[in-house]
Amino acid sequence: MNKVPQLINGQFLVSSNNQVISVSNPANNEEIVQLPVSSNSELQQAINSATNAFHTWKKVPVSERARLMLRYQHLLKENHDDIAKILSQETGKTFDDAKGDVWRGIEVVEQAANVASMMMGETVENVASDIDTYSMIQPLGVCLGITPFNFPAMIPLWMFPLAIACGNTFVLKPSEQDPQTPMKLAELFMQAGAPAGVLNVVHGGKDEVNYLLEHSDIRAVSFVGSVPVGQHIYKTATNNMKRAQCFAGAKNHCVIMPDANKQQVLNNLVGASVGAAGQRCMAISVAVFVGNSQEWIEELANKIGEVKPGLWDDKQAGFGPLISPQAKARVLSLIQQGKDEGATCLVDGSQITVDGYENGNWIGPTVFKDVTPSMAIYQQEIFGPVLCCICVDTLDEAIQLVNANPYGNGTSIFTASGGVARKYQSNVEVGQVGINVPIPVPLPFFSFTGWKNSFYGDLHAYGKQAVRFYTETKTITARWFEDDAVSDVNMTIHLK
Repeated sequence: MNKVPQLINGQFLVSSNNQVISVSNPANNEEIVQLPVSSNSELQQAINSATNAFHTWKKVPVSERARLMLRYQHLLKENHDDIAKILSQETGKTFDDAKGDVWRGIEVVEQAANVASMMMGETVENVASDIDTYSMIQPLGVCLGITPFNFPAMIPLWMFPLAIACGNTFVLKPSEQDPQTPMKLAELFMQAGAPAGVLNVVHGGKDEVNYLLEHSDIRAVSFVGSVPVGQHIYKTATNNMKRAQCFAGAKNHCVIMPDANKQQVLNNLVGASVGAAGQRCMAISVAVFVGNSQEWIEELANKIGEVKPGLWDDKQAGFGPLISPQAKARVLSLIQQGKDEGATCLVDGSQITVDGYENGNWIGPTVFKDVTPSMAIYQQEIFGPVLCCICVDTLDEAIQLVNANPYGNGTSIFTASGGVARKYQSNVEVGQVGINVPIPVPLPFFSFTGWKNSFYGDLHAYGKQAVRFYTETKTITARWFEDDAVSDVNMTIHLK
């Protein structure tokens, strides 16, 4: 059986630890590789390697660091489909979905290649009599990234390329559920010419994460995952005097106004709700129908019900399996709880299987209506292909509903009214807002942010000596329709 290696000080070596995690194919739950857990001594070696490399890497001219990223993004593009194939086979994602995962990561590496303009400081002459002041942006040191299973290419590429381009060194602890994809990313990074120790990759679970979080040589931490884990990582990191940015859970609402284009709404909601089996933090899991738009719910349910799960290379498949039997059991439990609490299940995917792969972690599209805020399927992040439909009478009620939710990751509104759109984007307490766009994921040169329980910490954890005082960043992605022409507009607004 193949064993997944670590990357420590430029060497890909299998851990000597006897503790091994089995990595399974979600489509049939058969073991595909084994993942030896990094020992404490190996974790220490990785940190030592990054610490030693930092002393020389921080002195490398910013233009040379940018050229490393140019070489890296070229290799990622050359190997795009190979990475996506590895990703599909260990996550269960469809091939098209996996390619999108890889490409969004490549876009961040392209942004990292522009690091020189992001590292510029500030100067003011004569701040006092004959006194000039200037500021410099300098790297922090060794940074740590802890990444989830659902985007094993994109999310690691959110982290280490930008941190390293800014002059830091990096220790990556990827998800133990799909480690082959991030190891392929690391392999290509070394092939691009990265010096030994600049990037290190180690493996493990909670104990290994705590070891890294408590280590005095780690200066900054970036995390994406669930709320409980995000809170633990944020508290542990900050208790050990580290900078931390933790992207946590979500319960993303899509508000549908009666004046919206019905076909556009239905087409967009299908993919936004059940795409990637609902296993993405930006998935739309609640559709809020305002006024007469609730008449579209039955038609929406019928369209969603036509989507079928399948294998990664099945071109007819709308999405793949959930990542693990535990994830499937949790989603099935919430579906049953929704029924028990009185929600009407219009489409029930709890019994779906795929021929020849009956042991896989399959759940079909599921749609509930008559959902209330007191129900578990509304209160919890389901992380499965489940959409909850809620009806309200007015836009004000919709805004009140969204703002009362403890999460604040993403939201969207579909409307033909510019005034309604502006009112929504101004008053909703969510970090990323889409206008006639179902999933408002910004490009890398905008802030990827979150409010309330969806984000903890400092947006400027890597490279920049900066702190946010009493401000949040809200990123608006808008699609306006004028004379049948469509234009996309991105805006970043800093709100006091």
